[in-house]
Amino acid sequence: MPLNARFTHTNIVAGSWKKLARFYQEVFGCIPVPPERDLSGKWLEKATGISTAHIRGMHLRLPGHGPEGPTLEIFQYNEEEERPATAVNRPGFAHIAFAVEDVAAALDAVKAAGGGAIGEIASLEIPSAGIVTIVYATDPEGNIIELQTWSK
Repeated sequence: MPLNARFTHTNIVAGSWKKLARFYQEVFGCIPVPPERDLSGKWLEKATGISTAHIRGMHLRLPGHGPEGPTLEIFQYNEEEERPATAVNRPGFAHIAFAVEDVAAALDAVKAAGGGAIGEIASLEIPSAGIVTIVYATDPEGNIIELQTWSK
């Protein structure tokens, strides 16, 4: 029997949480959800398994879901591990996706704000669903973003 669960947030660990939060606000219209976080202590060390863990950051309300919708939690740790190269086929969480009106224009906005492109814009017709047009991009820190639009 499934749990009685509700999705709340996705976390991105950032090298610079303020710069990354600004990117998601400016490009996708994410809205800050106060307060900013400045967290440390034994409880955090216990929860993360990292001694002397200290994180700073904020939650951003994701667009399209109203005032109680899920958030993107962007945190920066006082100590960080080396980041592996970005890859769309790495096991684990791969990307976040945003529905946009125009994939090419959205990709241009991502790149203008310091992000990048992975691959090229592509479309696929899915019977009984329509045509999906997608492209994979990266935010300024290399996290993968899918930009997509559906048409009939």
